[in-house]
Amino acid sequence: MTQSESASFEDKRTDGTYILEDTQSIIEQALQVLGYGREVYDLLKLPLRVLTVRFPVKMDDGTVKVFTGYRAQHNDSVGPTKGGIRLHPDLSQAEIEASAIWMSIRCGIADLPFGGGKGGIVCDPRDMSFAEIERVSRAYVRAISQIVGPAKDIPAPDVFSNSQNIAWMFDEYSHLRESDSPGFITGKPVILGGTRGRDGAAARGVAITIEESAKHRDIRLEGARVIVQGFGGIGSYIAKYLHDRGAKVVGVADAYGALYREDGLDVDELLERRDSFGTVTRLYRNVLSNKELLEMPCDVLIPAATGSQITEENASRIQASIIVEATNAPTTHDALDILTEREILVVPDVVSFSGDVIVSYFEWVQNNQGYYWEEPEVHSRLDSRVRTSFHRVYQTAVKYQVNMRVAAYIVGVQRLAEASRWRGWIS
Repeated sequence: MTQSESASFEDKRTDGTYILEDTQSIIEQALQVLGYGREVYDLLKLPLRVLTVRFPVKMDDGTVKVFTGYRAQHNDSVGPTKGGIRLHPDLSQAEIEASAIWMSIRCGIADLPFGGGKGGIVCDPRDMSFAEIERVSRAYVRAISQIVGPAKDIPAPDVFSNSQNIAWMFDEYSHLRESDSPGFITGKPVILGGTRGRDGAAARGVAITIEESAKHRDIRLEGARVIVQGFGGIGSYIAKYLHDRGAKVVGVADAYGALYREDGLDVDELLERRDSFGTVTRLYRNVLSNKELLEMPCDVLIPAATGSQITEENASRIQASIIVEATNAPTTHDALDILTEREILVVPDVVSFSGDVIVSYFEWVQNNQGYYWEEPEVHSRLDSRVRTSFHRVYQTAVKYQVNMRVAAYIVGVQRLAEASRWRGWIS
């Protein structure tokens, strides 16, 4: 998730413990479908290791503040762990652990040689100076340096972190372990070994997933009615991508409300008029609420804002044929049961929202080989892998007669279970 995306809506994080328990319940369900024993669940229900660090940083006013940070590594049976570093004041260890598991599932679905990792710093960069953010970023890397590296655990940007944070972390690590530094972290600026085609990769992955989903529901993308809840970095890209391919974007939303027009919105005009935070609805009259927009008629609904937007309360009133998640956990489990019973295709975030980690893999590969691809090649490889990932999960859902979310976890956990079995960790 990008900073613009996360800032486009008021943050409404659910409790980290609840998120972790919810994730564990899907893992258990997926393993039961596959027939694995209890020891496999015990292995995969939590990260293999979680490091908590505390580090002092001198602030601009001369005071010293002690920050807390985390780095979780879910499972490295397939290969090194991979996942972002988020900076957020409400960060919890349980949330980091759940996010590391999600990354394992995403990597498994995309057939990447990684397990899942995730890290974070408890801080609010919105209340910090540029220099303070740099010092915090560098101090965090020093604190976790012993457990990360191109063959151990490869960080990347996440909520409220970006290529500048990553550049500072890359530079700090290069002073500590120079020989490991090129592939230690992804999301770097191109000039420092980053990959072309990273900008917009997450949104492009969602857009390709929408195309494949529409094919399976016999919906022509040209003329299809689309609602995008969220108009930040992810949502605006998706709206533009689909608009340019002939889809009719009938609804968009931002932090202040939502716009809906049956004959379609002028996406180019909206993009031109939005402010630096990705908001545009304040310029219009007759604005709907976000909740109202979710229930308006459409063919494809794309929640691209925050979690828990589609719940047991409103699931029965959703009028879409397809829901493609473009943020973490926008659909609750109770809502998913209702939507599945209504035969609405729900493509989960672990399937659709994997463009970033796929392109991060490409960056790692290019760092290792010292040869860098042009942007069209990155896009081509990304598109191919996203389409293959979607079909892998869709076919699994058909095979086991389960929804796409359970199917995604079946694909992800089976890979980890088999790798762990071959290593002799489980019988």
